[in-house]
Amino acid sequence: MFISSVKIMKPNVEKLEESESGISQALLELEMNSDLKAQLREPNITAAKETEVGGGWKTIIIFVPVQQLKSFLKIQVWLVHKLEKFRGKHIIFIAQRRILSNPTQKSCTKNKQKHPRSRTLTAMHDTILENLVFPSEIVGKRIPIKLGGS
Repeated sequence: MFISSVKIMKPNVEKLEESESGISQALLELEMNSDLKAQLREPNITAAKETEVGGGWKTIIIFVPVQQLKSFLKIQVWLVHKLEKFRGKHIIFIAQRRILSNPTQKSCTKNKQKHPRSRTLTAMHDTILENLVFPSEIVGKRIPIKLGGS
């Protein structure tokens, strides 16, 4: 039996949920038994949550550090296929990102840095959408605007 917490990095010393330990165990087994050992050795996950999607379907959302997202995307198609065989549920990889609140008068005086646009709520929604549909690309978006201005 392998230690299941090897492939998961929690920011604080928190207890692992059942889905997190199962995914971590599956990643470790894939690393030991597959031909992609080099690609699976480095990446770690930060969290895994099991959610129910409409119609009774279950999916597992795996959160990975932003710095390691590119290494996961290189092997994502193969990894999702193998993990779906292990768990029998849909698997989605999303980068663990941080949304910064809007700057207020007090926060602007405290730190003189400008608010990064990549940490805003709309930027996070765009990157999460790109992560959800990864193998394909988003070429156009429709934004509904009412004539009344609302």
